[in-house]
Amino acid sequence: MGSFTVWDYVVFAAMLLVSAVIGVYYAFKGGGQKTSKDFLMGGRSMTALPVALSLTASFMSAVTVLGTPAEIYRYGAIFCIFAITYGLVVLCSAEIFLPVFYKLGITSTYEYLELRFNKYLRLCGTILFIIQTTLYTGIVIYAPALALNQVTGFDLWGAVVATGVVCTFYCTLGGLKAVVWTDVFQVGIMVAGFSSVIIRAVVVQEGIGCIVNDSYYGGRLNFWDFDPNPLQRHTFWTIVIGGTFTWTAIYGVNQSQVQRYIACKSRFHAKMSLYINLVGLWAILACAVLCGLALYSIYKDCDPWTAKQVSALDQLMPYLVLDILHDFPGVPGLFVASAYSGTLSTVSSSINALAAVTVEDLIRPYFKSLSEKKLSWISMGMSLFYGGVCIAMAAVASLLGALLQAALSIFGMVGGPLLGLFALGILCSFANAIGAFVGLVSGFVISLWVGIGSQIYPPLPERTKPLYLSTAGCNISLENLTSTVNPLTRITNTPTTERPALADNWYSLSYLYFSTLGTLITVAVGIITSLLTGGLKQNTDRKFLLTKEDFLSNFSWSKSETPEKVEVLNWKPFTMAAEGTDNPAFSPIEMDIASNKNKVNGPHI
Repeated sequence: MGSFTVWDYVVFAAMLLVSAVIGVYYAFKGGGQKTSKDFLMGGRSMTALPVALSLTASFMSAVTVLGTPAEIYRYGAIFCIFAITYGLVVLCSAEIFLPVFYKLGITSTYEYLELRFNKYLRLCGTILFIIQTTLYTGIVIYAPALALNQVTGFDLWGAVVATGVVCTFYCTLGGLKAVVWTDVFQVGIMVAGFSSVIIRAVVVQEGIGCIVNDSYYGGRLNFWDFDPNPLQRHTFWTIVIGGTFTWTAIYGVNQSQVQRYIACKSRFHAKMSLYINLVGLWAILACAVLCGLALYSIYKDCDPWTAKQVSALDQLMPYLVLDILHDFPGVPGLFVASAYSGTLSTVSSSINALAAVTVEDLIRPYFKSLSEKKLSWISMGMSLFYGGVCIAMAAVASLLGALLQAALSIFGMVGGPLLGLFALGILCSFANAIGAFVGLVSGFVISLWVGIGSQIYPPLPERTKPLYLSTAGCNISLENLTSTVNPLTRITNTPTTERPALADNWYSLSYLYFSTLGTLITVAVGIITSLLTGGLKQNTDRKFLLTKEDFLSNFSWSKSETPEKVEVLNWKPFTMAAEGTDNPAFSPIEMDIASNKNKVNGPHI
């Protein structure tokens, strides 16, 4: 097995340097970040292509680069069904949520909750977002650093601090434009890293036909499983239905993604950015699946995990890279750079979004005398502050150990109730603040219950369906092999008497349904409570709802960009601006929020 060389460190350092330079460039271009609108929203002048690539990059954390191929290796290519899910997610986000957010000219998605319901629900949404994003971002920085350190010897804390500092540096200096354009560069690095592994694996295995053949006979080409049982971890239905809810909570209403496309200069560009991003998602998924199949083809007779060559599945990709690319100086460094590019893009999105929600939701409403210049400086200060918080959270994540996956699952569980809350506001004209709040609390409690229960009582192997891994071709002693296999056997034969009835019926629900459950409970309870508390008597402004005109305007983009004016709200002291312009209540300072993407649901990570 090879090890890291000087050239590998040079390639990695070059990736960090270019990212930092982009931040410096946008800090001074056009006179710098004069207002918070410039800093957080890129002046609302972004075009579709860079925003699309940025959406793709922030969706891909290092967990995707390292975790998805390992997922394919262990459970097979049914993960490909996510290609259908991504299409449905983009369709829902572009046609349901985007039109409403864009025409209101808002900066923080949680601003919508105050316009539609009240300021307390806005505060609930903001606080939930800040907690989940800071927790998740620390994990996104630490987890891949640990995996790469244990396999390659790449310095753990040197990488954590370097990526955290560089990320904070260009976020603080360059604002949203720097975040978007570094994402464009980083998505190129990610594709290059994946491609180098795929090309070399095809050469090593003497053709892609051999990889496909090995995968077929090893049971990895298990594309279709129509079992309707919601307890099965991955089936066609859990991935399409559960995955759609899970990822719509990220693409449709999560600040980190929404902030990008509402920063576009027109609604047409905003929608195009989502649809172009779909092509990027498919390309990344295809690369990850091919890497996973190549992993299986190369190690089909000697699984490094069972043979104790690696201690966790997410170390398989770095192990493969050092195994097949050690004769090519700098190429292993390119793969590590691609993994960290995923980290940088996710973390920068999060920092920018956290700064945006903090300034927009927690500072601006209560300090109305602040000038634009001061708000711009406060926005930069918040970016610096949250960058430090994210590095500190990485240190906390290093102490959590087995709680890492629990934290990631909780991140996914919060998204479902929030998606239900926004769906109530946009799709149900009779939903009121009481119904929305009771629905949110109900959905949150139920999804936390099942999610935390699933961490305490993990689903049995018959629910997760791990595929067979062989060690027949390994040069390891019988004692080592036995000690490795026995724990798996013990898990399989765990006496059911030690597990409560809920464990195998309720807590074994597929992790993809956590978000679905939270959304549906929130909507159902919200509708019932609203009807019982006089929701039908209220008069809701149509501008806060999805209307027929929002859909029909898709076909008239070649004319002027929907010049229709928003009517004055009876209960708000300001006039809403024409679609695509700033909300006069908050301009000229606009802020931007970035998230995860991760994303994440369960492990997205």
